[in-house]
Amino acid sequence: MSDYSQLIDELLATVALIEVTPDVFEGKSHDYVGSRIFGGQVLAQAMMAAAHTLDQDKPCHSLHGYFLRGGDINQPVIYQVRRLRDGRSLSAREVTAIQYKEVRGKPPVEQVIFSMIASFSPMEEGLEYQEDMPVYPPPEDLLAEQDLKEEYVGKVPDALKARFMRRRHVEIKPVKPRDPIHPEPMKPKQANWLRIRELGNQPVAIQQALLAFSSDFYLVGTGLMSHGVSFMTSGLQAASIDHSMHFHRNFDLNGWMLYDMWSDTTSNAKGLNHGQFWQNGKLVATVQQEGLMRLRVPKS
Repeated sequence: MSDYSQLIDELLATVALIEVTPDVFEGKSHDYVGSRIFGGQVLAQAMMAAAHTLDQDKPCHSLHGYFLRGGDINQPVIYQVRRLRDGRSLSAREVTAIQYKEVRGKPPVEQVIFSMIASFSPMEEGLEYQEDMPVYPPPEDLLAEQDLKEEYVGKVPDALKARFMRRRHVEIKPVKPRDPIHPEPMKPKQANWLRIRELGNQPVAIQQALLAFSSDFYLVGTGLMSHGVSFMTSGLQAASIDHSMHFHRNFDLNGWMLYDMWSDTTSNAKGLNHGQFWQNGKLVATVQQEGLMRLRVPKS
């Protein structure tokens, strides 16, 4: 088995939930970004938990979620699903993600780390319109993120090099690479090509969950661009606060998808970021996320 195949197995294991009781599921936590659970993991697992409670196979068409606390990768996540509505076409689910914090000498304390409402509806014929897909260099002309890391690893502190160089489960090719160590202020707009090339034939629920997983890469960082700040900047505290997503058309994550991102405002230590996923000229999903971005300047 290739190294990349192992990464795909880990990714599929992430969205393979265990049913604890009816409408309650357990998801295993994985180290994607460090000791705290990657927001994309919680999004993907919450979507799968909701999808498991549907009596009919309906794709998700929208979700709105809030990250309430940082999750611990050393603990599983429990997803409690509440069935809000099951109509002839639309179904709605509320998902609450819970972890239990160990308190010395006391019973574990329940903590809600994420809350989401998602709506599901079959694809159907109707009025069609979209803007034109933005024009960027094709993925074949661009370097992969992993190759770009080789150019910057010499500037990374020794303690961080192993994590910096870890291969990502999603293959990403930035259209206009940015120096993560010494970033320059620039217009807060960026685009990546991405795919999960050995994903194989998967149900729509898994495809949508993994697109939500992928949507959490780079998005918060878009708001940092105009300030000449990156996740490697000393004193930065950054985190996702909320995440909304709308699915418009079918797609296949085995093939290249364009993720076009921009930020139109930062204020009150927060940045509002937007994204669109495109494939074969079609707008397939839209994303919006507000991110926390506090920069603490060391005292002299």
